[in-house]
Amino acid sequence: MKRAMITGVTGQDGSYLAELLLEKGYEVHGLIRRSSTFNTSRIEHLYQDPHESGTKLLLHYADITDGVGISNLIREIQPNEIYNLAAQSHVKVSFEMPDYTAQVDALGTIRILEAIRASKLDCKFYQASTSELYGSTPPPQSEMSAFAPRSPYAAAKLYSYWIVRNYREAYGIHATNGILFNHESPRRGETFVTRKITRAVAAIVAGKQKKVYLGNMDAIRDWGYAPEYVESMWRMLQQDISDDFVVATGVGATVRDFAEASFSSAGLEYEKFVEHDSKYLRATEVNALIGDPSKAKKVLGWSAKTHWKDLAKLMTKADLELIN
Repeated sequence: MKRAMITGVTGQDGSYLAELLLEKGYEVHGLIRRSSTFNTSRIEHLYQDPHESGTKLLLHYADITDGVGISNLIREIQPNEIYNLAAQSHVKVSFEMPDYTAQVDALGTIRILEAIRASKLDCKFYQASTSELYGSTPPPQSEMSAFAPRSPYAAAKLYSYWIVRNYREAYGIHATNGILFNHESPRRGETFVTRKITRAVAAIVAGKQKKVYLGNMDAIRDWGYAPEYVESMWRMLQQDISDDFVVATGVGATVRDFAEASFSSAGLEYEKFVEHDSKYLRATEVNALIGDPSKAKKVLGWSAKTHWKDLAKLMTKADLELIN
């Protein structure tokens, strides 16, 4: 039985990845941060009492800002695969919390890599990179495109990207960067723009909200479906040779497009309910991110099935059902 360790298991991607690996027969060890309240809602349906025989999802308290704790856990668990999904992943928040973002998104990665190196553990490592690395570089963006980060989040993730490549080349660690473009689902955090929109549609239909306020409506993003994207993560770690891959749909849409599709799926005209608020603008904007997933299709046999318009519909439907 393969054994996998997932940091950020309680997040959107972590929960879908845990589902996928459990279906494939893995023993999954998820790392969660200690809190006085439960923060495991996305994985509650997967949880079993560890006292029961056959339990394959095991949770451990940890934080990737704690290098000693991470090293101890890696030695204890002895995973075959490590997926580093933990991050302060909100771009706007990274401008307000740049130091914390760097501690988690940049230094957190090297703590794990150093633990792998020092323990001489034979395992494969996946790093959750991001399309935000490309920043102001014009689309379409591929593995060969120049990086031009435009936020503390992107800059921290760029450090992680390069340290993964350095440990791969210097120490022969099977370490891969998955440069995933925006991917969403009904489990997306409620402060991210897609979920903010679909939750607002549901609340407006239910008579609980009158307006939704958004920032840059002209920003173009390449939105895919998170459950499909975690499949690409797993496929990357099944390769004999580690590498870096762009994962995207290759199709772009504006925030305005996404809002229009979401509202229209509920029979509403978005213009009546959406208003601009400059407080949601970033200090430095990223105008357009559209990925070129050719390499992932050729090497991994992976391609996106769900594009932004269908994604808007399914997320809106889920939030309508949730509010009712």
